[in-house]
Amino acid sequence: MCTTHSFAADREIDITGKYLNFPVSEDADKCLISLKIHGEKVREFVIKLAPAEPDYWVYLEVQDFIGKPGELVAWEISEKQIKSFESVYSANTFPGEADLYKEELRPQFHFSSKRGWNNDPNGLMYYKGEYHLFYQHNPFGWAWGNMTWGHAISKDLVHWEEQGDKLHADKFGTMFSGSGVVDWNNTTGFQTGEEPPMVVIYTMAGNNSRWSEGEPFTQGLAYSNDRGRTWTKYAGNPVQGRLRKANRDPKVFWREETQEWAIVMFLREGRVAFFTSPNLKRWELHSVMETDRDECPELVELTVDGDKNNTKWVHYSAHGDYFIGDFDGRAFTKETEPIRFNYGNCFYASQIFNDIPKEDGRSIQIAWGNVELPDMPFNQMMTFPVSLTLRSTDDGLRMFAYPVEEISKLHAKEYKWEDEDLAPDKNPLKDVKGNLFDIDAEIDLGDADEVGFEINGFPVTYKVKENLLIGGEGKEGNEFSAGETVATLKPIDGKIRLRMLVDRPSVEIYANDGLVYMPMGAVRDLKNKSLKVYAKGGSAHIQKLTVHELKRIWP
Repeated sequence: MCTTHSFAADREIDITGKYLNFPVSEDADKCLISLKIHGEKVREFVIKLAPAEPDYWVYLEVQDFIGKPGELVAWEISEKQIKSFESVYSANTFPGEADLYKEELRPQFHFSSKRGWNNDPNGLMYYKGEYHLFYQHNPFGWAWGNMTWGHAISKDLVHWEEQGDKLHADKFGTMFSGSGVVDWNNTTGFQTGEEPPMVVIYTMAGNNSRWSEGEPFTQGLAYSNDRGRTWTKYAGNPVQGRLRKANRDPKVFWREETQEWAIVMFLREGRVAFFTSPNLKRWELHSVMETDRDECPELVELTVDGDKNNTKWVHYSAHGDYFIGDFDGRAFTKETEPIRFNYGNCFYASQIFNDIPKEDGRSIQIAWGNVELPDMPFNQMMTFPVSLTLRSTDDGLRMFAYPVEEISKLHAKEYKWEDEDLAPDKNPLKDVKGNLFDIDAEIDLGDADEVGFEINGFPVTYKVKENLLIGGEGKEGNEFSAGETVATLKPIDGKIRLRMLVDRPSVEIYANDGLVYMPMGAVRDLKNKSLKVYAKGGSAHIQKLTVHELKRIWP
């Protein structure tokens, strides 16, 4: 039975399967949906219910409520949307599931969610052979909103299995960004069995939903005692109250030296705060640092040139620009001005995995690959994981980013050239066709004015005299259409090295072993499967060029 009155509707619903399926149209007006179980609100979200034929269907995961009496309530719903509201149904499948991962613009070796929008990676941690990736997720539409924590697990940083949404909006707010740790010493007291608890620390973004009207931004905990499969919010939330209007995005890690948790958190624009905690439940503020950076702060200790006895701390925020300095557990001391890290157009809010085993030793980073994917039932993706290193250069210490070696698991057919001249009328790649590649090139610039690649029509250009690497289309002269796609790249002994990972909607460029990191959103005509490497204004020389076709990661 469905009743309506002045922009509101409600109906009983039998929950017989793990999904409630909703028809969506991106051109529709928004309405507010609540799900009640035994009369108690358990979920609430904004959705664009289709007034006619839907663009696609989305789903709410309801496996925890199977067999329980449900009630759906809609506010601000139009008469044209009532039919869609009545068509919501429960099942163990969702419309379009048969075509999942076959969509035209689906990234083929980058993580993207089954349905809806994703942004920041959250809660990155490793435990017992599994990498855990949480992420900001809107399960109910193509655009930002309804911030929820989605979850995926990988055994190799390459193949990901989506686990579903783990943190949902509640009376404290929607679920903004945060981090994750393994509490090896059970400082939280959450452990119930043999496994140490896994804990996520997140921002509860009050006043970002009808349910949380009037609530401030606070910080909360949730924990798992079954290797991250199920999660329970801490009954004592919030563990940290409001300090500033929108303080958020706590990054937490364990300091063995002091046997306590260190926390860095965005306080307000231009400031980050540093805390310690013995148990994640009680936080002590020690210092506030002025910075011209922004949200999603990160803090990591890196070896200098691989020397374990010589380390420096790196602090950065969402755009990736970083400071090098020292951290004593209470405060960060900057030793440099901000140094640019990301030169691309699709990098934001990266995070580094906690609890990587010492025998591995890598600092592994994933960022939000903010690439719009039009006409898809999902939107955005994650960048491919990179390993961060700190190395000496002529300009001082610099952070390098390079794809993790596990990319080789996807290598398929190989093409290889060595010691070959590259003249203006020559293209060694003319017979290589496809849309998914790992390209590794070392090129002696010779007397060429320009060398570069065209990847399915997408240009990657190096201007020799200007020492400029350009990703994407440019304009005449030295003014290019997207400033963030331009980076200074000095040759080394007259050579440059370019590594490029090519997916359907992106081209990630790593120049001179990752000194320049340029992840590019590159949605292009996928019917164009051509590759080209070229020289202009003179001849260059290919020292080495290896191209691997890549396999897709999806089933």
